[in-house]
Amino acid sequence: MSGPLSDIRVLDISTVLAGPNCARYLADFGADVIKVERPDTGDSLRGMAWRDPRDGSGLWWKLVNRNKRNIALDLKDTDDRELFLRLLDDANVLVENFRPGTLERLDLHPDALIARNPKLVIVRVSGFGQDGPYAKRPGFASIAESMAGLAAVSGEPDGPPLLPAIALTDEVTGITAAFAAMVALHSGVGQVVDVNLLTTIFQMMGPVISLYKLTGELQPRLGSGLPYTVPRGVYQCVDGKWVGVSASSDTVAARVMKILGLESDERFTTFAGRMEHRELLQEMMRSWCATRTRDEVVATFEEAEAAVGPVFDMSDIAADPHYAARNMIQVVGNTPMQGLIAALSKTPGVLQREGRELDADREEISLHGWKRNTI
Repeated sequence: MSGPLSDIRVLDISTVLAGPNCARYLADFGADVIKVERPDTGDSLRGMAWRDPRDGSGLWWKLVNRNKRNIALDLKDTDDRELFLRLLDDANVLVENFRPGTLERLDLHPDALIARNPKLVIVRVSGFGQDGPYAKRPGFASIAESMAGLAAVSGEPDGPPLLPAIALTDEVTGITAAFAAMVALHSGVGQVVDVNLLTTIFQMMGPVISLYKLTGELQPRLGSGLPYTVPRGVYQCVDGKWVGVSASSDTVAARVMKILGLESDERFTTFAGRMEHRELLQEMMRSWCATRTRDEVVATFEEAEAAVGPVFDMSDIAADPHYAARNMIQVVGNTPMQGLIAALSKTPGVLQREGRELDADREEISLHGWKRNTI
């Protein structure tokens, strides 16, 4: 492995998604990440959801634990614990996502670990944070999405609240944790980083809490719509395909009004006017798209420099030239998956291997430990 983080050593003892995703992003940019699993069961992510039809291994596992080395350690076993502590003494980052208090019960109190290794950054990923009334609750993304206000604003006006159809909060929390780890490392001071699912997704909600605190107003459920921009949403075309449209700035909205033949209609020249006539404008947008193919709609919007995008599923993405040109899908090991999350012009990340078999690197790690010098 090489990359801009090649001088960073990370011990990843977390499981499933948010914690392992934090370590994954560090590994993608060169950090030497050792994934530690339980010898008996391993990480339950190995068996979650879809399997590779060629070898039966989990696709989630291959993605989330790519670029990591792997060892199985029983932290209650004397020899395994001693090896773990030796690795920890020279680590820069420890990533864990036990329920708060578990690390302490394992006699791995953060204060004691930082006393052993004064520059150690301990990233603690949990559902609700390390303290507070909900701290001891088990943390799941769907619970955080329910409690952070996301489900309440998702769905049709006359329908129930909806949860996202992807592991949204786990994914975003992984990115947040990686960012926070790098901030802590940059400080040069050993410390605990408290990252949790609820706070992360609440941060994504924008100023809706400000709105409520100042005015008592709640953002309503509007399907794919937003209360402060219209037209905005997905619209079906005559060929049965769909497009996504956004008019979130006055200049773009003016171009969309021209496309619809409404540029002279004073009802639609301002944000306030468009909001007041939301349903009428939405119906006009739906009717306009319903008489044209998706390609015709996209071509018209692009010619007008208005914001539009075809609604893609994975079959569309797999064949799309922009995804290909940007290397957004890469074969890692022998498995196609998402490429790097960001492109650095001088110090790019590197994808070398997919998630490894349980205990695959025990001999190498036991004999040689870390691959690189610590920072």
